[in-house]
Amino acid sequence: MEARRLRAAAMFARGESQAAVARALEVTTAAANHWHQAWAAKGPVGLKAAGRAGRKPRLTPAQLMRVERALRRGPRAQGFSTDLWTLPRVAQLIHRLTGVAHHPGHVWRVLRNLGWSLQRPAKQARERDEPAIAAWKTRRWAQLKKTPVGDTRGSSSRTKAGSPSTRSSAAPGPPVARRRS
Repeated sequence: MEARRLRAAAMFARGESQAAVARALEVTTAAANHWHQAWAAKGPVGLKAAGRAGRKPRLTPAQLMRVERALRRGPRAQGFSTDLWTLPRVAQLIHRLTGVAHHPGHVWRVLRNLGWSLQRPAKQARERDEPAIAAWKTRRWAQLKKTPVGDTRGSSSRTKAGSPSTRSSAAPGPPVARRRS
């Protein structure tokens, strides 16, 4: 984009019209007019890129490296009681290392820029006994599990039990003749 604007500045300097610049660079005449005004006021410098949009980062690359090294050492090495990084803990760490305060709700942006992703630990009871669970599944669950009972037909109605005298439409054999009443 900046290269296109600088080409327009060179064309303006040669005396070409705004319409000719717009056609040559395939932009609208309004864009060419805007570029011409900026070029007339400040010269080619007026058509340079504006730079970064938005607020500048609060952490320098060196500070980010310090934070990442501390994160890789783990929460226990940073004085926390468990091996779990949470956003409030990371916010405390950033503040302690750099003096820059981040809201815990926005710390995920810093982590994402560092290449970290959300990891949630599996929620299981500490008292969980895997061999006992496996034994229960093989013995007791097999006894409790509902299985279809042999040949009896069911009914699609929740209030009517299946009737052995009625055939389903998918049953083999010729259709059953019914008496009209």
